[in-house]
Amino acid sequence: MIYFDNAATSFPKPKAVIEAMENYFFNMGGTTGRSGHKMALEASELVFNTRESLAQLFNIKDSARIVFTKNVTESLNMAINGFLIKGDRVITTSVEHNSVMRPLRYLEQAGKIKLYVVQANQAGMVDPASFEDILKKESIKLVVFSHASNVTGAVNPIGPITQIVKSYGSNTLIDAAQTAGAYPVDVEADGVDMLAFTGHKALLGPQGTGGLYIREGIEIEPLMRGGTGSNSEREFQPELMPDRLESGTLNVIGLAGLGAGVKYVLEHGVVNLRQKEMALTESFIRNAAKIPDVRLYGPKDANNRVSVVSLNISGYDPAEIAYILDRDFDIACRPGLHCAPSTHKTIGTFPQGTVRFAFGPFNNIEEIHTGLTALSHISQKEGDV
Repeated sequence: MIYFDNAATSFPKPKAVIEAMENYFFNMGGTTGRSGHKMALEASELVFNTRESLAQLFNIKDSARIVFTKNVTESLNMAINGFLIKGDRVITTSVEHNSVMRPLRYLEQAGKIKLYVVQANQAGMVDPASFEDILKKESIKLVVFSHASNVTGAVNPIGPITQIVKSYGSNTLIDAAQTAGAYPVDVEADGVDMLAFTGHKALLGPQGTGGLYIREGIEIEPLMRGGTGSNSEREFQPELMPDRLESGTLNVIGLAGLGAGVKYVLEHGVVNLRQKEMALTESFIRNAAKIPDVRLYGPKDANNRVSVVSLNISGYDPAEIAYILDRDFDIACRPGLHCAPSTHKTIGTFPQGTVRFAFGPFNNIEEIHTGLTALSHISQKEGDV
């Protein structure tokens, strides 16, 4: 099978990820912070090392400011629900995933926040100045936006946006689901307040892993409270980080795999991995644009996007295209709305959605050519499955 669904989850995983999880399962087995025996101490060291690797990747000074979660959705909910209070005003964009939109819309509907939505352009890109139009008129507590769209692949510039936001005394929450591991992220250089990420996409770890970086000086209320393995003599949640926000037993075997995935990214270099994926993306976009009846969405310049490409073929439903690709060409991709209806309304593909190709570090140019040949074959038919 040719796997072009890396925006959903990366596949295959590096061999080191599987080996790290096997090593924990067969030789370690303990849980972090719950005892003082050798296996528990090894587990604690493993979790600490994963935290440190992530801090290195994102240029985070204190790894204790990274809170582990089960995915980026939990990270975003932790930040949104833990940071905002009744009466706060929030800005987001029209190209957000439902992991951002749904918690914000819920708080808006409940009368707890006032929500403003910045409109992206037809390519799914947001003008940083659009945030200032609202910031200069309203007292905004938080600005939430995706670093890159999971539909169009369009990359929003973190630095210019955070610079504007900070000049008005507001805070930022970045959804890095599509960029963590695939695009350089520097929280110090860009002045990021909170960064939500997942482990199973470009960080090459297993599902069930993710995290939230919270800048020192920002406090959020826990989503839940309970056992942390620290301050056990007290019946109140500890204040120290990351324990304050990490109640319950961590997914240590998953964090073993995540640590190995992050190490792979660090060893190969985010810039190098991105260059390879951009070469594949540029070739795909350039040649797919030549196929009759194929319409591409998102920025034309591969430098302005991650390796995510959405398209449609005239006369076909996206699900029909994906079915033919799977059945006749053994190509895995994703059709539909991609949990981002607002994005599709922005680019004009709602309610049918698009077919999404998402390339990863283990794809190659031969697979790109096969995908293009398949699309060319489908475009010459008339929607007959």
